[in-house]
Amino acid sequence: MDSTRKISFLVFILCVFISLKNQINKASSSSSYSSYSSSSSYSSSSFTGSVDPPPSSTTTFTTKTTASTSSSPSDLFFSVNKADKKYTEAFDEIQPLQYDFYRDTCPNAEEIIRSSLHQIHQLRPDISPALLRLVFHDCFIEGCDASVLLDDAGGSGSEKDSLPNQSLKGFDIIDLIKSQLEKECPGTVSCADILVLAARESVVLAGGPFYPLHTGRRDSMVSYPELATYELPSPQDDLSRTTSLFASRGFDERETVSLLGAHSTGMIHCKFFHSRLNNFRGTGMPDLTLDNDFLNVLRSTCDNNQSSPSSPLSSPSPSASTASLPLSPSPSSFPGINVSAVSTIPDTAMKMDYEGPGRGFGTLYYRSLLQGKGLLFVDQQLTSGEQTETWVRAYASDVNLFQRDFALVMMKLSDFRVLTAPMGQVRLDCRKVV
Repeated sequence: MDSTRKISFLVFILCVFISLKNQINKASSSSSYSSYSSSSSYSSSSFTGSVDPPPSSTTTFTTKTTASTSSSPSDLFFSVNKADKKYTEAFDEIQPLQYDFYRDTCPNAEEIIRSSLHQIHQLRPDISPALLRLVFHDCFIEGCDASVLLDDAGGSGSEKDSLPNQSLKGFDIIDLIKSQLEKECPGTVSCADILVLAARESVVLAGGPFYPLHTGRRDSMVSYPELATYELPSPQDDLSRTTSLFASRGFDERETVSLLGAHSTGMIHCKFFHSRLNNFRGTGMPDLTLDNDFLNVLRSTCDNNQSSPSSPLSSPSPSASTASLPLSPSPSSFPGINVSAVSTIPDTAMKMDYEGPGRGFGTLYYRSLLQGKGLLFVDQQLTSGEQTETWVRAYASDVNLFQRDFALVMMKLSDFRVLTAPMGQVRLDCRKVV
């Protein structure tokens, strides 16, 4: 019996050692922009009702680096070869995201972001979908690193100038918030953190859920215009391409459907769906998935405005391209925020909440898809797959379920491939590398 116990113990120790080695080797082969320190292990108790906990993106190594020449099972467990040892030591230098990361260095950071957005929102209610779209376009390309905010430097190009991003708005809002934070605590709060926190507040302002966020992101020193050109979802994408693009970023079908619910707010310019109205994919016919009465509504709206059907398509995901509203109150109405510096671009577009505000963030969007009233082809395609349609129906009938799932997927998106110290930098100007 003693011999059997000894053998079992040795087998157990060997299995643990093999598991440890596999974990280290798997981490060694990951991309340099992987979510080294990202953590989304939030408690679902922040939300009412039952909800599955979010997938954790935390990667933790507890390997000891003390070499040993002993052959005993316990010493074997704590031994690693030199290559693995060197890697894990370097890995330990990467700082993790933390809750309330700026509690000592800039304790008012989140309140400054929140109050600034609430002030501006009273004049510019369009900032919510604009910032929500901006954070998606940033995070979807090489992670949440504020690379989308960079201007072209030295002719190398920038993400914001790529075709899918040319209709992005909200850069001026981020600049305003950054200037406020630089006055409060210079060189401390990253543009990447500003962007995800501003997007969170924008969701709340649009009637969506509040969700907790960890901070401590650093800013990218490079932009990725080519990736932005080819890897952002398009309003013309079919379901297979949409799910493939999201799956490549680690989002399953349920998460994809919930994340596209960001299209519940904002405005869509006719150029993004005009081809569905009269000449869908060169057929000379409208998109047959469109409800006929809704088709007539869209035709009466789009055929009478100044949007050009031949305008280049850029990606409005997610949320839709927004039309800015003119400023009317005096800039002095809000001390500390120079709202006169916020750009205004009047335009005509179809509201996503075309039945009127206050209908519930998410409710109208999913119900519209079931009625064949999705404005964008990429949205309507969610009803063409068995799994995705299941979640469309679930969210259409239960807004609380959608808001819980949307909160969780936004937490996951915000932690996607983040940079943390010592990687990246904290920009002093969100448009320029230090």
